[in-house]
Amino acid sequence: MTGDKIPQEKVDRILNAINLSASSLGLQPYKILVIKNKDLKQELLPAANNQPQIVECSHLLVFAAYSNLSKEHAEEFIQLQSRVKNIAPEKFSGLKNMIVRNIIPRGDETNFIWASKQAYIALGTGLIASAEEQVDSTPMEGFNSLEFDRILQLDQKGLKSLVLLALGYRDETTDQLSKGPKVRKNISDLIIKVN
Repeated sequence: MTGDKIPQEKVDRILNAINLSASSLGLQPYKILVIKNKDLKQELLPAANNQPQIVECSHLLVFAAYSNLSKEHAEEFIQLQSRVKNIAPEKFSGLKNMIVRNIIPRGDETNFIWASKQAYIALGTGLIASAEEQVDSTPMEGFNSLEFDRILQLDQKGLKSLVLLALGYRDETTDQLSKGPKVRKNISDLIIKVN
């Protein structure tokens, strides 16, 4: 990546698309940290196996899922539903009970896996939104999440980092892959049609 800054309006549209992404029940059991600070990106670099995109990108998005889900999360979600839809919170008692009785009791590990899957849906939306904005994006799992969590103090927020999304512009002079063809399976080898 070139290190050129992405205009804020493009970043805002990407983040808005991520916010509007599909999520089971609309619960969004994750957060996205947006990191522009060069010093912080430099501090994170060793924990990301010194991958240059970490410091070369304009914005580094860190997708982090809740380490556990609580009744407080359910209550916040119901209050949000009530405010946005202008409907009394009591009208959402069935939804709240379903979350409290069926989702929260599954346990932290199961709910973290579920929350992680929801965050990956948002990541996919972010990739598509970036392409629409003509911003290059690199999803990255090759990092030490425990070290990221420590540096970003995510445990204090009840979060665990999952995946990164580096946003920037490709450096076509040094990026050997930028001019070559994209290597993917033949569509007939990937898709199984079931009639």
